[in-house]
Amino acid sequence: MGNPDGFLKYERKDAHACPVNERIKNYNEFHTPLSEKEQKKQGARCMNCGVPFCQSGMQIGNMISGCPLNNLVPEWNHLVSLGAWKQAYDRLKLTNNFPEFTSRVCPALCEKACTCGANGDAVTVRANEYSIIETAYSEGYARPQPPKVRTGKKIAVIGSGPSGLAAADQLNRRGHSVTVYERSDRAGGLLMYGIPNMKLEKHIIERKINVMKAEGITFITNTNVGADITADELKAQYDSIILACGASQPRDIKVPGRESEGIYFAVDFLRSTTSALLVSGLAEGSFISAKDKNVIVIGGGDTGNDCVGTCVRHGAKSVLQLEMMPKLPDDRAENNPWPEWPRVCKTDYGQEEAAEVYGTDPRVYQTTVKEFLSDENGKLRGAVLVKLSAEKDTSSGRTIMKPVEGSEYTADAELVLIAAGFLGSESYVTQSFGVETDARTNVKTAQGGHRTSVDGIYTAGDMHIGQSLVVRAIREGRDCAKEVDYDLMGYTNL
Repeated sequence: MGNPDGFLKYERKDAHACPVNERIKNYNEFHTPLSEKEQKKQGARCMNCGVPFCQSGMQIGNMISGCPLNNLVPEWNHLVSLGAWKQAYDRLKLTNNFPEFTSRVCPALCEKACTCGANGDAVTVRANEYSIIETAYSEGYARPQPPKVRTGKKIAVIGSGPSGLAAADQLNRRGHSVTVYERSDRAGGLLMYGIPNMKLEKHIIERKINVMKAEGITFITNTNVGADITADELKAQYDSIILACGASQPRDIKVPGRESEGIYFAVDFLRSTTSALLVSGLAEGSFISAKDKNVIVIGGGDTGNDCVGTCVRHGAKSVLQLEMMPKLPDDRAENNPWPEWPRVCKTDYGQEEAAEVYGTDPRVYQTTVKEFLSDENGKLRGAVLVKLSAEKDTSSGRTIMKPVEGSEYTADAELVLIAAGFLGSESYVTQSFGVETDARTNVKTAQGGHRTSVDGIYTAGDMHIGQSLVVRAIREGRDCAKEVDYDLMGYTNL
């Protein structure tokens, strides 16, 4: 290592976040990267540990520890410390097709498994990755590099989220001709409309899509496969087809009053804001607005937090975020040791913003909706909430949340956003292609494989493994591409 004692000499410094009262005035990314000199120091904090858990991507219990892409983290941290940006980019691109995305939206499983973090502060792996890829664009390292030889094989990828894009990128590099179909008006899938601008500005996605187009990948948008074009039509045109349509069925809340006007799925709310931002600059009346409304967000995960941050920017009157489960501890419990993923309470950007704007953390734990209330015109006016108690099921050992009798209370609400997760793939697509699904409606394959029950049809991403992280979706796409390539060519070098 260039600085074998760097982890002792330098303290962790991460990208600076713009103050809350400034960043909520717009929808821009709000972190200011470190200077090149300081970023080199952060790279030098990588301690050349004997076993780099940061890149392991192994499953401990039911959680992933380290990077699912097996990124060569210590290698490019070292190269960052030396200022060898081109070499760092070359090492990073070996395992990650889209560091411009993961360096912005990934929860940094690598950092949670960093050896420095066992007894101190982890290395700023994600910020180092960000500096590598942005330097690569500014210096021209990330320019288009079309394959020099084409194989004559044609592949269709259905869905342009991170798994579909990764599969397309890999197969195009191999020399196959790839066409990506997307039912929305812009490519990017989850990245484009499921993640707010504050976390991932859309010109970053378009920048990469333009590189992929220049490298020979064809994108067809506004085309709903299974409706606008049939599976049989695609089978007649392509040698292989990859289904990467995501887990698009949102989980609903089925309680009395659900039909009240003013209740939306989180994904529709977030899409509405992003679409209006891109098309009209958020012209009044062009999106689902939280302005001057009491808002209840149902769900405590990343999507729920994104809804909270978006509502703050809309100018909501108040925001309440409901979480069914108990609050996690602030520090690791004894039964959750490093390098496991830390099951601790995380306050994300949206919750931080709501706390400052409204004076209190928006989260309410062990609480759910018992009934929605509407006025004489059917418009939402409130919700009856109920407290929950955590009880162990003796037969399964699982924790079951049960309503506490007599704990009901009413909260004002003119807007409710359901961010309770997703159930799996959409049936019209799977039925169109005739592929088998499992009990969770994910497309069924052999364990660890991507071949479906129909010859020549493959699957990847959330449609295959259920709702997960962008970084896992990229790994899914890469692994699927490898299988497709092997089946087409009889061998693979992917």
